[in-house]
Amino acid sequence: MSRGILSPSEWLRPGIRRTTRGLHAVLLASLFVIGLGPMLWLAKAAITPTQDTLRSPLALWPHGMDWANLATAWTRVEVDKYFLNTVVLAGGSWLVQLLVATTAGFALSVLRPRYGKVITGVVLATLFVPSVVLLVPLYLTIVDPPLLKASLINSFWAVWLPAGANAFNILLVQRFFDNLPREVFEAARVDGAGPFRLFWSVVLPMSRPILGVVSVFAIIAAWKDFLWPMLVLPDPDLQPLSVRLPALQRFVELDVFLAALAISTVIPVVLFAVFQRFFLKTGALQGAVKG
Repeated sequence: MSRGILSPSEWLRPGIRRTTRGLHAVLLASLFVIGLGPMLWLAKAAITPTQDTLRSPLALWPHGMDWANLATAWTRVEVDKYFLNTVVLAGGSWLVQLLVATTAGFALSVLRPRYGKVITGVVLATLFVPSVVLLVPLYLTIVDPPLLKASLINSFWAVWLPAGANAFNILLVQRFFDNLPREVFEAARVDGAGPFRLFWSVVLPMSRPILGVVSVFAIIAAWKDFLWPMLVLPDPDLQPLSVRLPALQRFVELDVFLAALAISTVIPVVLFAVFQRFFLKTGALQGAVKG
């Protein structure tokens, strides 16, 4: 039996039980307000006229709702175009990060090269280098990439390729691969599976949980990234929501701008809520080893 502040005999007392449950309810309500309060206020402000938002920020529609804000934000601010850019950037970054993390983790954990520990140490050391320090060298590399005669500025590749150099994802996947049952790998090798077949048909199907975790990290990081897309995508037609919306703030009304922010916030929340079971699906190792 797990121990807590209150003993089982104290839980049987009605007064203590009611007080504790009341405190739990207050704590949960406080966490709910603190966590979802800003999003709920943004949802309210998205359909509130500008004057009502400025005069009574916390009032619930003193002069009614203005649903036209959402339609105006979608058409005038062109949220649909910038949302598509964001989806393309997030999807490409997710694919590149997943490809690099899984192949590097497979090579270091399953294939185990002779200098694997040295490579792992070098990858780990890059985590201690501040990202700001690498900003200028990385930008110069994108402007004049090696072996290429064309600059990657105003190209989605300028966002996708640097996203793949994520040491944290590589180490995360490597650690997960280290805990996979080696008996399965040996059985696959006995059956004649080569490195590619072992990676594609054995390791990846057993790695759905970590693939889901890396996917969530990659998509969220790409969705909210601001500085790097602003530097390498100066063309407004290619910029994502995180870059374009702050630039448009000076040219639209407050209620329309808040409506655009609400739309850009609700869309990823809905997508994650719909696909969370796919991303975070567990039980991938069931049936991998019998007996």
